[in-house]
Amino acid sequence: MTKRLWIETVGCQMNVLDSELVVAALRRQGWDMARGPAEADAVLYNTCSVRQHAEDKVYSALGRIRQEKQRKPDLVVGVLGCMAQKDQELIRRRAPWVDLIVGPGQLHQVPMLVADVLGGGGPRLEVSLERKGAARDVIARSFESYDPDRDPAMRPTPFQAFVRTQTGCDKFCAFCVVPHVRGPEQARAPATIVAEARKLVAEGCREITLIGQTVNSYRSRDGGRTTRLSDLLVMLDAIDGLDRIKFVTNYPRDMTDDLIAAVRDLPKVCRYLHVPAQHGSDAVLTRMKRGYTIGDYLEMLGRIRSALPDAAVTSDFIVGYCGETDAEFGLTLDLVRSAGFKNSFIFKYSPRPGTRAHERLADDVPEAVKKERNRLLLEAQAEVSVAGNRRFVGTRQRVLVEGLSARDEKRDVAAGPDEVVQLSGRTMCDQIVVFDAPLRLVGRLVDVDVRQAGPWSLAGAVADGLAEAVPLGSLAFSVESAPEVYQIAPRRGR
Repeated sequence: MTKRLWIETVGCQMNVLDSELVVAALRRQGWDMARGPAEADAVLYNTCSVRQHAEDKVYSALGRIRQEKQRKPDLVVGVLGCMAQKDQELIRRRAPWVDLIVGPGQLHQVPMLVADVLGGGGPRLEVSLERKGAARDVIARSFESYDPDRDPAMRPTPFQAFVRTQTGCDKFCAFCVVPHVRGPEQARAPATIVAEARKLVAEGCREITLIGQTVNSYRSRDGGRTTRLSDLLVMLDAIDGLDRIKFVTNYPRDMTDDLIAAVRDLPKVCRYLHVPAQHGSDAVLTRMKRGYTIGDYLEMLGRIRSALPDAAVTSDFIVGYCGETDAEFGLTLDLVRSAGFKNSFIFKYSPRPGTRAHERLADDVPEAVKKERNRLLLEAQAEVSVAGNRRFVGTRQRVLVEGLSARDEKRDVAAGPDEVVQLSGRTMCDQIVVFDAPLRLVGRLVDVDVRQAGPWSLAGAVADGLAEAVPLGSLAFSVESAPEVYQIAPRRGR
């Protein structure tokens, strides 16, 4: 009898890719996808530790699945990823019904571990060494890269894919747990990345997004030759059939002139750069151990604007960080109002055990103050975003159609390929555009005349006769998203 799997993913693009690969590996072992936890033989949670909110979601889900475990004692429950690496014993204490605790460096073992549990082997714990537990090369080996053959049926769409450039991080920002849970930075070989991209294109992929914790820190050394991210982009831009290349997330100090020039000169590379500033105050940046000043950041931003005046630049910000004063928060407001970011991802500071900030700095900004500063910064960014988006009204933009708009997704629209629905796609500058068109345009490049602008998206109409006729394969499953949670499930009749 075929075993069925249910998996939920919390966190970043790296986690989404990890889940895709884990599911693909289990499917090669004969597993199929369940439509929900109640019909599954194994339920896996791929977790994030960047913020407390993400961890709370996982513990809530583990509480809910306990009832299923009581009803079906043979149900395999697993916690994968960053929480598994960071909170091994805590998970066991809080959720003793969990069968598997598997860190990011051991995801390749999941099929074997699931089989062991089903075979009566009992609970399993597999994690990497702690960052302070041994020499760097020994620790790095314990964080084994997980790059198996891709399964096109397990991608959220057949025409878009994430491609990992590196694992781990060596920046050690004071607030961030990633270097501890994902290990030392390790680059994949450029030939391996290019080969993976070629295979994806052969399977119908049109857009790839290169992902790394600080993707522009990428350096692959082979003998006396060093390959930078800009060199890798040149290799990828030459692949026939690939239309678009993105890369996230960037570290400000590593935004070099050669990389900016590659974005400017390579036709397939999107004019979109996500470069988190995190704060507008030098004093706070020092407490965050970010390694640059606001002057450094603005100098970098100036180089981007000079070479790429039409590029979209986005940022991340943390409000309510340890010791943040009203004056320091005001500097962040000033930066958002003046920098012209397309949008920003704004978070309230959440202390993470094991980080320098948690060990040495007091989380002394009241929650009510964090919440108010979060609101003020969101409002400031919304004003900047809508002003920036208005410049697109009256222009024609080439859009890669990604699927139903958020509105029609919420309405659970079920439509045939020729039925007109509200679709959503992105421009080369990563601007979201919504428009009414037949569902069959999903996965195609179309030209859209922009007629309206809001803070987070543009609205328009497909230009007559300009929809590109590219066949779209059937989708085996969808990624349905709530905030920070992604579920892989069979597709519902589309």
